[in-house]
Amino acid sequence: MKVGGQAVIEGVMMKSGAIWSVAVRDPRGVIHVKRERLSPIPKALKLPLLRGVLALWQALSLGVKALDYSASKAYDEEDAKPVSPLEMYAAVGFAVVLGAGLFLFLPLYATKLLGIPFPAITLSGILFNLVEGLVRVIVFIAYLYLISLWGDIKRLFEYHGAEHKVIFAHEAGSDMMPDSIRKFGTLHPRCGTSFIVMVMVVSIIVFSLVPGSWSFPLKFASRLVLIPFVAGLSYEILRFSATRTSNPIVRMLIKPGLMLQRITTRQPDDAQVEVALSALKAVLAEGGWR
Repeated sequence: MKVGGQAVIEGVMMKSGAIWSVAVRDPRGVIHVKRERLSPIPKALKLPLLRGVLALWQALSLGVKALDYSASKAYDEEDAKPVSPLEMYAAVGFAVVLGAGLFLFLPLYATKLLGIPFPAITLSGILFNLVEGLVRVIVFIAYLYLISLWGDIKRLFEYHGAEHKVIFAHEAGSDMMPDSIRKFGTLHPRCGTSFIVMVMVVSIIVFSLVPGSWSFPLKFASRLVLIPFVAGLSYEILRFSATRTSNPIVRMLIKPGLMLQRITTRQPDDAQVEVALSALKAVLAEGGWR
């Protein structure tokens, strides 16, 4: 069964089927593991396109739970202040609004401004969407690069690398010992970074269906409304490509996402790999894996 995951504060979250787990190392070096079963998913939500939207929502909700748990374990209890669910979801809400502003509103508005000195951009719907998509990619790469300079984010990206190495080792049927896991790479085709890149590419095509004559507020609203469809379609493309990595066309499609992972993943140390392995063991324990 396929395994996916996320890096969290001093730890890694893993998900496989209906089970998810998170492993976190506390300041004393002890690894804490939490494991839970997910609620059953209605069959209607497993249909193509819908399952991509569900996967995105599930990743966000599990990410909030995993971050909450990791924050409670990664810091000394006397230094940590308890975070209420309201505060946690308020922070996520702020992040969503910030993301919409940075990656939807800003590229759209910047492209509108570029249409003033270069009228051809405004007159051509195709050119407008290509320029907007390019601006969105530039903003996203700049954002990732800038946050990667922050010490805490660097460490988060190291755990991201540990997550990928452990999943690669599991998929290859390795013996799952540190020496064996260390030889695997940190760039994985099913990574969320690759998913975001696919979303950006697909959005250029989908947003081009919006009439160029629409006003700026309507264009922005259309992008918000179409995001679930774009996410669902991107998920299907990534799902298709993940099992056909030997195909030269597929390799070309996934290469931008893999290149971007050079920013979002770093080489982990053995202690970080140990944490990721603890999360994987927990999430696969029910299936009899050892």
